[in-house]
Amino acid sequence: MSGHTNARSLYRDRDLIPVQRALISVSDKTGLVELANALAAAGVEMVSTGSTAATIRDAGHDVTDVAAVTGFPESLDGRVKTLHPSVHAGILADLRLEAHENQLADLSIAPFQLVVVNLYPFVETVESGAEPADVIEQIDIGGPALVRASAKNHPNVAIVVDPENYPEIITAVGAGGSTMRLRQKLASLAFEHTANYDLSVSAWFTENVYDQWQDDAEALGEEILDAFDAIVGAEETQADALFPETLAIEASRGTVLRYGENSHQAAALYLGEGGQGIAQAKQLHGKEMSYNNYVDADAAVRAAFDFSEPAVAIIKHANPCGIAVANPKAPDAIASAHHRAHDCDPVSAFGGVIAANRVVTLGMAESVSQIFTEVLVAPGFEPAAFELLSAKKNIRLLELPADYRRSSLELRQISGGLLVQETDTFDTLDTSEWRLVSGPEVDDATRADLEFAWKACRAVKSNAILLAHAGASVGVGMGQVNRVDSCHLAVSRAGERAEGAVAASDAFFPFADGLEVLLEAGVTAVVQPGGSVRDEEVIAAATAAGVSMYFTGERHFFH
Repeated sequence: MSGHTNARSLYRDRDLIPVQRALISVSDKTGLVELANALAAAGVEMVSTGSTAATIRDAGHDVTDVAAVTGFPESLDGRVKTLHPSVHAGILADLRLEAHENQLADLSIAPFQLVVVNLYPFVETVESGAEPADVIEQIDIGGPALVRASAKNHPNVAIVVDPENYPEIITAVGAGGSTMRLRQKLASLAFEHTANYDLSVSAWFTENVYDQWQDDAEALGEEILDAFDAIVGAEETQADALFPETLAIEASRGTVLRYGENSHQAAALYLGEGGQGIAQAKQLHGKEMSYNNYVDADAAVRAAFDFSEPAVAIIKHANPCGIAVANPKAPDAIASAHHRAHDCDPVSAFGGVIAANRVVTLGMAESVSQIFTEVLVAPGFEPAAFELLSAKKNIRLLELPADYRRSSLELRQISGGLLVQETDTFDTLDTSEWRLVSGPEVDDATRADLEFAWKACRAVKSNAILLAHAGASVGVGMGQVNRVDSCHLAVSRAGERAEGAVAASDAFFPFADGLEVLLEAGVTAVVQPGGSVRDEEVIAAATAAGVSMYFTGERHFFH
């Protein structure tokens, strides 16, 4: 029996495991012949399945069919091939243990020192647009079992799941066997491989099977939909429909970053499956992006793209230090929006991250080129603008995907799990539902400023107060632990510009004191959610000052 009689000397207290017997079963035949050539030259016994065995045999090498090992034919259209004790015992036996060695001998089972498996092409089948029945047939069962068993028993078995690792294992076989370090590395890659595979399957089921059941039920009418709800256990609320019982997150590593939020933290960028956001932006120029660059760029884009008008947001430490819009009909509107956003807080804008929701013009580029800027991200750059900006080596220029969009769900990691919520957006803003609670109805220009301030305030970390005038922020108070301090900060940053400005608060004023800070600075109109138990006190303060105040009925916390 090959590979067994000398097992004690081969394994016990040895880092190097010579390869005498290999199991090979692959869907992707890339590099298979070269691997088989090397194994045959080293005298390795090869056991294989179906088309893999045929490929090895056609290359002129001896190969043992799995059916000859198991004594059981491949059956059920290939669904059952390797799921057998004669295979898995040979993979899972820990030959550092004398008891395992003796049991293999009693069972007349030979161990494997190498397993080469890659899984059915599930993702490729999905991407081809195949029918659901064909997709389901590409859910591998035996393959993941082989991979996981081999990876678990990596002290004894080398597992290879990717043709890119064939040269490494060929070299190892030629050098006398696999080392523990190599087997540990391959085991890690194997578990990552099966985890990603299972995530792909789970994501497909969530997106296609469950949703299709819902769609089919809806197509049959409310009566059948009610019956479907009873079958799955409860009537679905809107929130229930958003959040599946199991959340599959599929992402592939894009770039290993220089470091994380601080220089002692390692970090990497992962690209979400189907994402069209800042992670997929194309870097056109500049040093590689850092972890903090990505965080700030995402915040900047989030703020700028809240507006349909040409808009620019300047971000520092994930907070806006300036947001502005411009009339689309104005000459070089995006340059105008940048000027006005920068004027909000030129000191903080130094070293900031800028996002524009329109193509960057030469006029905007000329302004940006005069200011130290870490990142500028936009849907595109005029050739002359790119030529001017790319002459500055330190600025990073990012081009957003053509169909940039935010995910409908936001995820945040907490210890032991994730928080998931609907994304807070302004896809529609119906200000007709705002309730005037003090002062007179405002004119159109003031209402437009209130609408701008309400949208812009959402991009500011809570507690958030934003002062605005003529479609531009003039003072921002952010991230304070009480709303009064945020009001003081917004007013101090606005200075004289607070006189005649409007104000937005992301949540209600719990007392009148914060509002009074704004009123004393000369704010003429306020928009806030309302809902405090002391609303009447706050309304009375606004009424006494003759200031118009609107309640929106919704808040926009941003932590």
